[in-house]
Amino acid sequence: MTRLILVRHGHVEGIHPPRFRGRRDVALSQTGIRHAELTAGRIARTWRPTAIYTSPLGRCIQTGAAIARATSACTKVMEDLNDLHYGDWEWRTHAEVQARWSDLFECWHAAPHLVRFPHGESLQDLVARVSNVLRLILDQHQKETVVVVGHDSGNRALLLQLLDQPLSAYWRVTQDPCAISEVELHARASVVRCINETQHLVSV
Repeated sequence: MTRLILVRHGHVEGIHPPRFRGRRDVALSQTGIRHAELTAGRIARTWRPTAIYTSPLGRCIQTGAAIARATSACTKVMEDLNDLHYGDWEWRTHAEVQARWSDLFECWHAAPHLVRFPHGESLQDLVARVSNVLRLILDQHQKETVVVVGHDSGNRALLLQLLDQPLSAYWRVTQDPCAISEVELHARASVVRCINETQHLVSV
Protein backbone atom coordinates (compact mmCIF):
# COMPACT_ATOMS: atom_id res chain seq x y z
CA MET A 1 0.00 0.00 0.00
CA THR A 2 1.20 3.49 -0.90
CA ARG A 3 -0.13 6.48 1.02
CA LEU A 4 -0.85 9.67 -0.91
CA ILE A 5 -1.13 12.95 1.00
CA LEU A 6 -2.73 15.42 -1.39
CA VAL A 7 -2.35 19.11 -0.53
CA ARG A 8 -3.59 22.24 -2.22
CA HIS A 9 -1.24 25.25 -2.12
CA GLY A 10 -1.81 28.04 0.39
CA HIS A 11 -3.81 31.23 -0.07
CA VAL A 12 -2.87 33.55 -2.95
CA GLU A 13 -4.20 36.72 -4.53
CA GLY A 14 -7.05 35.90 -6.88
CA ILE A 15 -8.94 33.47 -4.64
CA HIS A 16 -11.17 36.19 -3.11
CA PRO A 17 -12.64 37.80 -5.15
CA PRO A 18 -12.25 34.86 -7.51
CA ARG A 19 -10.17 34.94 -10.68
CA PHE A 20 -9.21 32.23 -13.12
CA ARG A 21 -5.59 32.03 -11.96
CA GLY A 22 -4.41 29.09 -14.05
CA ARG A 23 -0.77 29.42 -15.11
CA ARG A 24 -0.35 32.93 -13.64
CA ASP A 25 2.57 32.47 -11.27
CA VAL A 26 1.40 34.28 -8.14
CA ALA A 27 3.24 33.88 -4.83
CA LEU A 28 1.67 32.87 -1.54
CA SER A 29 0.13 35.69 0.46
CA GLN A 30 1.11 36.17 4.09
CA THR A 31 -1.92 34.07 5.00
CA GLY A 32 -0.78 31.47 2.50
CA ILE A 33 2.70 31.33 4.02
CA ARG A 34 1.14 30.71 7.43
CA HIS A 35 -1.15 28.08 5.87
CA ALA A 36 1.89 26.28 4.47
CA GLU A 37 3.70 26.29 7.81
CA LEU A 38 0.70 24.90 9.66
CA THR A 39 0.16 22.26 7.00
CA ALA A 40 3.81 21.26 7.16
CA GLY A 41 3.54 20.83 10.90
CA ARG A 42 0.41 18.72 10.56
CA ILE A 43 2.05 16.43 8.02
CA ALA A 44 5.29 16.11 10.02
CA ARG A 45 3.35 15.13 13.16
CA THR A 46 1.27 12.49 11.40
CA TRP A 47 3.24 10.92 8.53
CA ARG A 48 6.79 10.23 7.37
CA PRO A 49 6.80 11.12 3.67
CA THR A 50 9.71 9.99 1.54
CA ALA A 51 9.03 12.34 -1.38
CA ILE A 52 7.17 15.55 -2.20
CA TYR A 53 5.98 16.35 -5.74
CA THR A 54 4.81 19.84 -6.64
CA SER A 55 3.39 21.80 -9.54
CA PRO A 56 5.97 24.01 -11.30
CA LEU A 57 4.15 27.16 -10.15
CA GLY A 58 5.63 29.14 -7.26
CA ARG A 59 2.65 28.87 -4.93
CA CYS A 60 2.97 25.07 -4.91
CA ILE A 61 6.76 25.11 -4.75
CA GLN A 62 6.57 27.44 -1.71
CA THR A 63 4.04 25.18 0.00
CA GLY A 64 6.09 22.08 -0.80
CA ALA A 65 9.26 23.74 0.53
CA ALA A 66 7.61 24.34 3.90
CA ILE A 67 6.62 20.66 4.06
CA ALA A 68 10.15 19.63 3.07
CA ARG A 69 11.67 21.71 5.88
CA ALA A 70 9.37 20.06 8.42
CA THR A 71 9.75 16.48 7.17
CA SER A 72 13.24 16.39 5.55
CA ALA A 73 11.67 14.79 2.47
CA CYS A 74 13.06 15.69 -0.95
CA THR A 75 10.95 17.74 -3.36
CA LYS A 76 10.60 17.38 -7.11
CA VAL A 77 8.69 19.55 -9.57
CA MET A 78 6.34 17.75 -11.98
CA GLU A 79 5.02 19.60 -15.02
CA ASP A 80 1.97 17.31 -15.09
CA LEU A 81 0.81 18.90 -11.82
CA ASN A 82 0.54 22.34 -13.42
CA ASP A 83 -2.74 24.18 -13.01
CA LEU A 84 -5.56 23.93 -15.52
CA HIS A 85 -4.82 26.09 -18.57
CA TYR A 86 -7.73 28.54 -18.72
CA GLY A 87 -6.56 30.09 -21.97
CA ASP A 88 -8.26 33.42 -22.69
CA TRP A 89 -9.91 33.35 -19.26
CA GLU A 90 -6.64 33.44 -17.32
CA TRP A 91 -6.46 36.13 -14.64
CA ARG A 92 -9.89 37.45 -15.57
CA THR A 93 -12.46 37.77 -12.80
CA HIS A 94 -15.52 35.55 -12.88
CA ALA A 95 -17.64 38.62 -13.56
CA GLU A 96 -15.51 39.54 -16.61
CA VAL A 97 -15.75 36.03 -18.02
CA GLN A 98 -19.48 35.81 -17.42
CA ALA A 99 -20.01 39.09 -19.26
CA ARG A 100 -17.98 38.05 -22.33
CA TRP A 101 -18.54 34.28 -22.53
CA SER A 102 -21.89 33.93 -20.78
CA ASP A 103 -22.96 30.61 -22.33
CA LEU A 104 -19.60 28.90 -21.81
CA PHE A 105 -19.34 30.27 -18.27
CA GLU A 106 -22.76 28.81 -17.48
CA CYS A 107 -21.74 25.49 -19.02
CA TRP A 108 -18.55 25.45 -16.90
CA HIS A 109 -20.68 25.44 -13.76
CA ALA A 110 -23.45 23.18 -15.06
CA ALA A 111 -21.52 20.63 -17.17
CA PRO A 112 -17.76 21.17 -16.69
CA HIS A 113 -16.86 17.99 -18.57
CA LEU A 114 -18.18 19.56 -21.79
CA VAL A 115 -16.01 22.70 -21.65
CA ARG A 116 -12.78 23.53 -23.41
CA PHE A 117 -11.47 26.94 -22.42
CA PRO A 118 -10.79 29.29 -25.36
CA HIS A 119 -7.16 28.60 -26.38
CA GLY A 120 -6.83 26.45 -23.25
CA GLU A 121 -7.39 22.96 -21.88
CA SER A 122 -10.37 20.78 -21.02
CA LEU A 123 -10.88 18.63 -17.93
CA GLN A 124 -10.05 15.61 -20.09
CA ASP A 125 -6.62 17.13 -20.77
CA LEU A 126 -6.14 17.71 -17.06
CA VAL A 127 -7.07 14.13 -16.14
CA ALA A 128 -4.59 12.77 -18.68
CA ARG A 129 -1.81 14.78 -17.02
CA VAL A 130 -2.57 13.96 -13.40
CA SER A 131 -3.01 10.27 -14.26
CA ASN A 132 0.69 10.27 -15.11
CA VAL A 133 1.39 11.42 -11.55
CA LEU A 134 -0.57 8.52 -10.07
CA ARG A 135 1.23 6.04 -12.30
CA LEU A 136 4.62 7.39 -11.29
CA ILE A 137 3.81 7.26 -7.57
CA LEU A 138 2.52 3.68 -7.80
CA ASP A 139 5.58 2.63 -9.81
CA GLN A 140 8.31 4.35 -7.82
CA HIS A 141 6.95 4.61 -4.27
CA GLN A 142 5.48 1.28 -3.28
CA LYS A 143 4.80 1.05 0.47
CA GLU A 144 5.86 4.67 0.95
CA THR A 145 4.10 7.91 1.87
CA VAL A 146 4.18 10.61 -0.80
CA VAL A 147 3.00 14.22 -0.63
CA VAL A 148 1.60 15.87 -3.76
CA VAL A 149 1.16 19.65 -3.71
CA GLY A 150 -1.14 20.79 -6.47
CA HIS A 151 -3.98 23.08 -7.43
CA ASP A 152 -7.71 23.12 -6.82
CA SER A 153 -8.46 21.81 -10.31
CA GLY A 154 -5.81 19.09 -10.45
CA ASN A 155 -6.56 17.85 -6.96
CA ARG A 156 -10.25 17.59 -7.80
CA ALA A 157 -9.37 15.61 -10.94
CA LEU A 158 -7.15 13.24 -8.97
CA LEU A 159 -9.79 12.65 -6.32
CA LEU A 160 -12.52 12.00 -8.90
CA GLN A 161 -10.33 9.30 -10.46
CA LEU A 162 -9.58 7.73 -7.10
CA LEU A 163 -13.28 7.74 -6.20
CA ASP A 164 -14.30 6.36 -9.62
CA GLN A 165 -16.45 9.42 -10.24
CA PRO A 166 -17.15 11.07 -13.62
CA LEU A 167 -15.81 14.48 -14.56
CA SER A 168 -19.37 15.80 -14.42
CA ALA A 169 -18.99 15.50 -10.61
CA TYR A 170 -16.13 18.05 -10.63
CA TRP A 171 -17.96 20.60 -8.47
CA ARG A 172 -18.92 18.00 -5.85
CA VAL A 173 -15.36 17.85 -4.49
CA THR A 174 -14.01 20.84 -2.58
CA GLN A 175 -10.33 21.76 -2.21
CA ASP A 176 -9.66 24.71 0.11
CA PRO A 177 -6.22 26.37 0.38
CA CYS A 178 -3.80 24.01 2.15
CA ALA A 179 -6.48 21.38 2.64
CA ILE A 180 -5.19 17.82 3.14
CA SER A 181 -6.69 14.70 1.59
CA GLU A 182 -5.38 11.23 2.48
CA VAL A 183 -5.60 8.27 0.12
CA GLU A 184 -4.38 4.68 0.41
CA LEU A 185 -3.35 3.39 -3.01
CA HIS A 186 -3.74 -0.38 -3.16
CA ALA A 187 -2.99 -2.70 -6.08
CA ARG A 188 -6.66 -3.25 -6.89
CA ALA A 189 -8.45 -0.28 -5.38
CA SER A 190 -7.94 2.97 -3.53
CA VAL A 191 -9.32 3.98 -0.15
CA VAL A 192 -9.93 7.69 0.42
CA ARG A 193 -9.45 8.29 4.15
CA CYS A 194 -10.28 11.99 4.20
CA ILE A 195 -10.97 14.86 1.80
CA ASN A 196 -10.36 18.58 2.31
CA GLU A 197 -9.24 18.42 5.93
CA THR A 198 -8.58 21.97 7.20
CA GLN A 199 -8.74 21.56 10.97
CA HIS A 200 -5.01 22.38 11.24
CA LEU A 201 -5.74 25.87 9.86
CA VAL A 202 -8.29 26.96 12.47
CA SER A 203 -5.88 29.42 14.07
CA VAL A 204 -5.41 31.42 10.84
